[in-house]
Amino acid sequence: MQPIISIKGLQKTYASGHRALKGVDLDIRRGEIFALLGPNGAGKTTMIGAICGLVNATGGSVTVDGYDNVRDYREARARIGLVPQELNTDQFESVRATVAFSRGLFGRPRNPALVEQVLRDLSLWDKRDNEIRELSGGMKRRVMIAKALAHEPDILFLDEPTAGVDVELRRDMWAMVRKLRDRGVTIILTTHYIEEAEEMADRVGVIIGGELILVEETSVLMKKLGRKELIVQLAEPLPAIPPELADWHLELTAEGRELRYVFDRHAERTGVPSLLGRLRDLGINFSDLSTHQSSLEEIFVDLVHGRRAA
Repeated sequence: MQPIISIKGLQKTYASGHRALKGVDLDIRRGEIFALLGPNGAGKTTMIGAICGLVNATGGSVTVDGYDNVRDYREARARIGLVPQELNTDQFESVRATVAFSRGLFGRPRNPALVEQVLRDLSLWDKRDNEIRELSGGMKRRVMIAKALAHEPDILFLDEPTAGVDVELRRDMWAMVRKLRDRGVTIILTTHYIEEAEEMADRVGVIIGGELILVEETSVLMKKLGRKELIVQLAEPLPAIPPELADWHLELTAEGRELRYVFDRHAERTGVPSLLGRLRDLGINFSDLSTHQSSLEEIFVDLVHGRRAA
């Protein structure tokens, strides 16, 4: 199946000389949820702006549903809904008028029923006649999402959509995202709430310093890079790790009361049974065992630190 977005060699160098994007290649599949992760200044927002035609790339190309986003800008942009980080809308317009006007900007005919449905889906219908300036920050964020959906786009970009919003809005938003995906809408999001990417995304991309260093299925990434940690709580503290345990590369923590062992849970031999057997042979008693699986956040932090150290 042809990707709905195809990015080839995308570059952006600002007048200051800063290279925000360094030859990014990426294909976004139709109907998927794709999470773009990266630290501040990594190039996430620049990349979204370049795809949406809001940032002039200095190299490379972007096609949106087969349309070049420079030569066929109007056709490409009409397929995209964008929820930016900043709240930028007329503060004196009503909620309903703002959303209806956004639909008209893309040449869509008036459709009061659809506008009503979008507002109801985002719990905005009761605020339909309120001016934007009267709304809370969370409600204004909902209006931005409604504006992005008003022209029925095939692709929805969510740039840090839940930053600074309440738990209720986050819950409502992800319920809405699931419904949109079920209808075939492709969703690309950036987020600092990495647990959201882990729960929601089909695939994850990591961008650091303007380079896309990794793109992987979320589940495969967890299996490939996720570590499992065995924590052995000792009955008596150890002053140091005995040399007989060197093969397991253990870490002694909690003032000598815990041994930590990192292993690959998918490996044919994890080393756990032999470690526990060696502890018994050495007369090292333990009171409890527990395990911990690395989260996507921990994997991401490791990738960022490894990249910076390289």
